[in-house]
Amino acid sequence: MRWFWIDRFVEFESGKHATSIKTVSLAEEQNHDHFPGVPIMPNSLIIEGLAQTAGMLAAELGGWKERVVLAKLAKAVFHFPAVAGDRLTYRATLDDYSKTGAIASTTAHVDGELQAEAQMFFAHVDETFAGKSLFKAGQMYDMVRTWGVFEVGKAADGSRLMPTESLIHDGEEI
Repeated sequence: MRWFWIDRFVEFESGKHATSIKTVSLAEEQNHDHFPGVPIMPNSLIIEGLAQTAGMLAAELGGWKERVVLAKLAKAVFHFPAVAGDRLTYRATLDDYSKTGAIASTTAHVDGELQAEAQMFFAHVDETFAGKSLFKAGQMYDMVRTWGVFEVGKAADGSRLMPTESLIHDGEEI
């Protein structure tokens, strides 16, 4: 993944739900280029932030063994634009999980007001997909650590969420 569309996680409960935040800033180039003269956060990037939040839930539930990619956006509704200074609070709930994928319900709020809602379908893709790795060594672990998942994460039994052996491959954290 090249771009992070969330700043950090503030809540993460294994297999259930997660909350992350993203502060919209005038310093971000995409907010100026989307509609020249009207700096708003593009809805497609809000979808990506929601997908990153929900995707981490699915990836963790699978023990970080497979990469999780957004396969289908079943529904997306935007109630108002996100503008510079807004703090988007992304919430994701895992509705279903299987070996092949996951379904999540997601919302974005600004100051407690519903900004967007979407239902997403994710596919699980292992390293053998198309014969090549989807991520460089260390990239997945770096994302999880940068976003603070282990700082706020809770395992299904309520204990602190910890990195698993699946994040370590051939002596390298992945």
